[in-house]
Amino acid sequence: MMNKMKDLLINNKFVKIGELVLIFIIAFGFIKIFTPLAGDNIVHKQIVIWFANILMLIYVWIGIKLRDQKLTYFGLSFGKITLKECFKTILISIGVFIAAVAAFIIGSIIMANITGIPESSDLSNYEYLQNNISMLIITLIGTYIVASFGEEVIYRGFIINRLIELGLNSKLGKNLAIIISAVIFGLVHYQWGPMGIVQTGFMGAVLGYFYLKLKKRIWILVLAHGYMDTILMIQVYLSNN
Repeated sequence: MMNKMKDLLINNKFVKIGELVLIFIIAFGFIKIFTPLAGDNIVHKQIVIWFANILMLIYVWIGIKLRDQKLTYFGLSFGKITLKECFKTILISIGVFIAAVAAFIIGSIIMANITGIPESSDLSNYEYLQNNISMLIITLIGTYIVASFGEEVIYRGFIINRLIELGLNSKLGKNLAIIISAVIFGLVHYQWGPMGIVQTGFMGAVLGYFYLKLKKRIWILVLAHGYMDTILMIQVYLSNN
């Protein structure tokens, strides 16, 4: 039974497509069911989204295990940990972060010029952070684990690799995989409004590019993503001061 499932996941394109679709059906189904239970409490709503991301990570892990793949396939590995290597990783992650911020800003400028929408995302779901240092710290910890790490594994590691397995393994195909993953990444941030969708979409394209350019060194992207989330969260925290 397990061998048959493994064979289907590796060789059957329809099963692969189904795997890509099912992960979002599960996540959005979970959000649809449990968000109403959170009522008007935006903290509880955020927790629901975090748990949806955790479900997606479990789903990704199951797919890896069923294929007998290793976590290194997505770049989830540690090389030789030395002070020099840590410094190099942080330095590269800062460069990726700067590129991602530039893409984020370019996306907002393009969107604003086309539609006239103000150059800001709708971050009202994070209003609970305003003047609340304890919630800021808790949210940042959760964000690094669930969003920065989780989203890089899901939208760069999982989606890009599975799309490449579907036949997008040429240079053009890989670029298309990056674009598709970026579009999906933008759309799942629909709660940030139209501007947020475009901003995160552009950001996702840059992160996807560096994911393949840096030979799947996903920890660099996790750090860069974390820096971005940290700035956004601190921005909300200070917005009412």
